Amino acid sequence: MPSSSHLLVRAARGEPIERVPVWAMRQAGRWDPEFNKVRAGLPFFEFSENVEKALLGTLCPRRLGVDAIILFYDITTLPLAMGLPFELKKDIGPQPDRPIRTLADLNRLNPEPPPESYGHIRQLLRRTKEELKGELPVIVFAGSPFTVATYCIGTGKDVAATRRFAAEQPQVWDGLLERLTVATGGFLRTLIGDGADIYQLFDSWAGMLTPDEYERWAQRQHAAIFRAATGVPRILFVKECPYLDRMAETGAEVISLGLQHDLAAARKLYPHLSFQGNVSEETLRTGTPEQVEEAVRACLRAGGGQRHIMNLNHGVGKETPVANFEAYIRAAKAGL
Repeated sequence: MPSSSHLLVRAARGEPIERVPVWAMRQAGRWDPEFNKVRAGLPFFEFSENVEKALLGTLCPRRLGVDAIILFYDITTLPLAMGLPFELKKDIGPQPDRPIRTLADLNRLNPEPPPESYGHIRQLLRRTKEELKGELPVIVFAGSPFTVATYCIGTGKDVAATRRFAAEQPQVWDGLLERLTVATGGFLRTLIGDGADIYQLFDSWAGMLTPDEYERWAQRQHAAIFRAATGVPRILFVKECPYLDRMAETGAEVISLGLQHDLAAARKLYPHLSFQGNVSEETLRTGTPEQVEEAVRACLRAGGGQRHIMNLNHGVGKETPVANFEAYIRAAKAGL
C-alpha cells in the first residue's frame, strides 16, 4: 500500500499514531440540522444521485472536526446498478421494486455492472476529493452480500423469513449471494482505483445468524470481497456480531466492534489487527455531553492509543443532539 499522511489510514494499518482518529457511521445524516438544510426534503435517491447536493451533505461533518469523510449513498446503490430498482420507504427501509423470487429474477441481475451504472458515486468521490484537497481521507463502503441479499428478496432484518427463503429456494439464494459477492468486489475495486483511501464492508444482519449460517452466508463472502478489493485498508462491520474469531479471519485490517465486545480483550487476542469502535450509540443519542465524554474516555482507555479508530457500535441515531456529537469529537481529540 502507498504511504499516507492521514491519521485514520495510519491507525488502520497499525502504524504509530499521535492520537486516536475519530469518525462515526451515519455522521452525515438526519440528526444534523445542517444536513437537513442541504437535503431540503428531497427523496433519498433523488438527493443521493444529485452529485452536488450529495457532496454538500457528505461534507457536513467536516465542520465538526471528524478525521475522515464517508461518502453519502446507500448500500442498495449496487443492486440498483445490477438491475434491481429500490425505493427507500420511511421507517421501513429499502424495498425492492420487484423482490428476487426465481432463477429468472436472479438472471436479470448483472454480477459485473459497468462502472457508469454507478457513475454518480464515482463523481461524488471525485468531487469530494477535489473539495478536501487532501485534508481528510475519504471512506467508501458497500453492503455485505448477506444484508444486501435480504433486501433484494424483501425480508430485511427478518432473519426467520430469510431462512425460509433460503430453504425453499436454495439455488436462488446461493446464486444471489454469489452474484452480489462478485459485484461488490468489482464496485470497491473501481472506487479504490478512483482514489478512495479506505473502505468499510457493512453487514447489518449477519450477527443474528447461527455459526453455520454465518460461515456459509457471511464469512465466506467477506473474505472473498477482501481478496478481490485490495490496495487500501479494509474495515469489517457486522452489527453486534458474536463471532469475533470469524471476523478476524477474513483479511480485514480493521474490525469494528459492538457493545458485546471487550475492546481491551480483543486487542490482546488479536494484536496484529486494528479495531474500530465502540462507544454506545444510545449514550450519544440519549446521554448528556458529560456522559458522552466519559464514554469516549473509557473507550480510549480500552483501546490503548494505537491500532484504534474511535467510532460507535453502529450508526448515529436521528434524534442525536448536535451538542452530544460535538462532545464525542472533542473528547476523542482531547485524549486521556
